[in-house]
Amino acid sequence: MTVPGRPSLRGELLLTAVSRPDPETNSYRSSLLRIDPGRTSAWTHGERDTAPAISPDGRWVAFLRATGTHAPQLHVMPTSGGEALRLTDLPLGAGAPVWAPDSARIAFTARVPEPGRYGTATGPDGEKLGADSEPPRRITRRDYRLDDEGFVRDRPRRLFVIDVKPVLEDDESTRPVKPTPLTDATASVADPVWTPDGTGVIVVAPRDWDRHESLHKDLYLVPVGGGEPRLLVRCPGAAAHPAVSDDGTVFFYSAAFEGWAPVARNTGLWAATLDDGKDGAATPRRLTDAESVDCAGAAGPPVPRGDDVLVAVRNRGAVELRSVPRDSAEAPLSSLPLVTGERAVVLSFTTDGDRIAVVQAGPTDTGEVLLIDGAGSPRTLTDFSTSLRETGIRPVEEVTATAPDGYPVHGWVVLPEGAGPHPVLLLVHGGPFAQYEWSLFDEAQIYASAGYLVVLANPRGSAGYGESHGQAIVGKLGTVDADDLLAMLDAVLERPDADAERVGVMGGSYGGFMTGWLAAHHGHRFRAAWSERAVNAWDSFTGSSDIGWWFAGAYVGDDPDEQRRRSPLTYADRITIPFAIAHSEQDWRCPLEQAQRMFVALKAAGTDTEMLLFPGEGHELTRSGQPRHRVQRFEAVLEWWQRHLPVN
Repeated sequence: MTVPGRPSLRGELLLTAVSRPDPETNSYRSSLLRIDPGRTSAWTHGERDTAPAISPDGRWVAFLRATGTHAPQLHVMPTSGGEALRLTDLPLGAGAPVWAPDSARIAFTARVPEPGRYGTATGPDGEKLGADSEPPRRITRRDYRLDDEGFVRDRPRRLFVIDVKPVLEDDESTRPVKPTPLTDATASVADPVWTPDGTGVIVVAPRDWDRHESLHKDLYLVPVGGGEPRLLVRCPGAAAHPAVSDDGTVFFYSAAFEGWAPVARNTGLWAATLDDGKDGAATPRRLTDAESVDCAGAAGPPVPRGDDVLVAVRNRGAVELRSVPRDSAEAPLSSLPLVTGERAVVLSFTTDGDRIAVVQAGPTDTGEVLLIDGAGSPRTLTDFSTSLRETGIRPVEEVTATAPDGYPVHGWVVLPEGAGPHPVLLLVHGGPFAQYEWSLFDEAQIYASAGYLVVLANPRGSAGYGESHGQAIVGKLGTVDADDLLAMLDAVLERPDADAERVGVMGGSYGGFMTGWLAAHHGHRFRAAWSERAVNAWDSFTGSSDIGWWFAGAYVGDDPDEQRRRSPLTYADRITIPFAIAHSEQDWRCPLEQAQRMFVALKAAGTDTEMLLFPGEGHELTRSGQPRHRVQRFEAVLEWWQRHLPVN
């Protein structure tokens, strides 16, 4: 599986970082590639090179390089070729580089540890002390850790700016640079972007500079020449990925919410101007419709371009690149011109003048680089997934169904080889405000290649079908979402290639919750179940998960009795089918106790159950865990299904 990252485009130079899992070394390797029509060539040969950024004058490329167990550090090299020069030596590494308009400075963020933590502590003889020797952490707030990141309040993300002129002049005495952060340790900042005049950097930071717990995030302007950060835009929710046009208009993403309820809200495109914020916080306006437009921030920031702004939008399993007129006022999806991404997934994009470089994935690939010149059609420049397709990609068919209340349900089946009838696996995605997509899904391909007909559905609660679709299960988990999943399953089981007597269910996170819920309430429909990194008990999730202190209340409510009514654990004694539990020992999103409690309850009920625990992994095991663990997990899943749902 080869996955290209966000491209960087300037003139004739188009670069992207390409990542590959390497089970032999149990690591992910990535390098920068130059993309030209008809060919790709290596630009760097590092172990893990990522985040290329070409300077505005086209002379330099900044990027991140990590080696071994060392954190990524900022490097720069000439676009004409030559040695990569390291700029930083920060204990926890540097974030992605952002060039200033003058091509002489680079902004980035980096986590800065408290003295004596994260490898900075030394013993009496000067030896470095490990984490187990650090002093205890004093915890005073609930937002003190994040899954897949770790503890965050003792290593805030701060803003740095480096003057690269001395380095570019090859003054070795200046390398690596020892920059001074421009922001203090009170707030972690993110998503830096320069103002057009190069005098300041706009960042995202928690409300009121993080003086109290809040899920709201605002835009602040940090003067590069010194001075306190100034509130620029007070946002309607949690701002992300700001971008600034030449006229000083700031575009950014944000959902709109109040209090602790940011769940199942569509992310919109908003705008404000730098001038509006001179005498106080600017008032933003929403350019896109809240119900129908859900911007996909993971694809990158909005890109201003003449009279419009390019954004990626989730839509019925696709992630489409759409054009939003700058003068729009809550424009619906139907009014936004489609640029690319129909029945596909735009992973990232960038522009240079009237050209657009896009990384786009489809049902038979993990991402290819496309180039759009002016008003022309996209040209595919790469073929990274050739070897993957040669292994035999299983075909995908779109399916629609109708729930008992008449609601339409959308999804897909991934087909195994042969006429069947095949055993059937119902897969349930996490989130729940997420979506199965029009792109190659490694899990579905593995199971279909092994002989299973795989069912993928986006029930109510999912993203990409309107905000009301996502909001439909708030306070009602396990109701219409379960109805939709079973309706899709019923529609698929009418196919002659599906065996209605051999059906299994599996999912992770919210999908693990739903696996337990279906096994307890509709267990007669299935032969066995595989539940992974699941929410099984909302009462303990509230106090143990990194997001539990607000997420459980937002989706289920704060009443303990209602939390128990909505917990699969409460109904464990009803589960009679074989039930596998898979979990990661360092999962902080759905902590290990969620698996342990379910395992003990199932054992007490006499259910055929077993638990698979992965050391050193967090909630993201199936997507970014150690490659060997990902392979071992697939082997365990296939062994489980061959045991309980054998392929003839």
